[in-house]
Amino acid sequence: MTVHQISVFLENKYGKLSEILSLLAEGQIRIIAATVADTSEFGIMRLIVSDPQKACTILKAHNVSANLTDVLAIVTGSSADSFAATISCFTHAGISIEYMYCFAVNGKAILILRTNNREAAREVIRRQNLEYICESDLIKL
Repeated sequence: MTVHQISVFLENKYGKLSEILSLLAEGQIRIIAATVADTSEFGIMRLIVSDPQKACTILKAHNVSANLTDVLAIVTGSSADSFAATISCFTHAGISIEYMYCFAVNGKAILILRTNNREAAREVIRRQNLEYICESDLIKL
């Protein structure tokens, strides 16, 4: 139900994103999903990759600030009403979504979520019978 996400602290400097991606490429890491949030001074890149532990090790070996975080991967339709229905399950349970990003594959969307209460979110997934994907299956996509 949870997958490992790599969070990378990026200086907002020319070429920094390219440098990080080149390191991962050299390590033959496949990127499954990615997002970058930035401010004027720094950014946070969040990645779902084929081998999160190896990727994190590679980045840290090159003095890149990176860490692993557990996030949820929920399968839903790719329409706005499917997203809304999925997110409302958490809202009705009083669980805040700290951030979310998604990607689509084979006509389905995979929502990557971080909540303020992972255990309560897992319970919502079970109770609402939401479809989720585990890391080993996600990596095979």
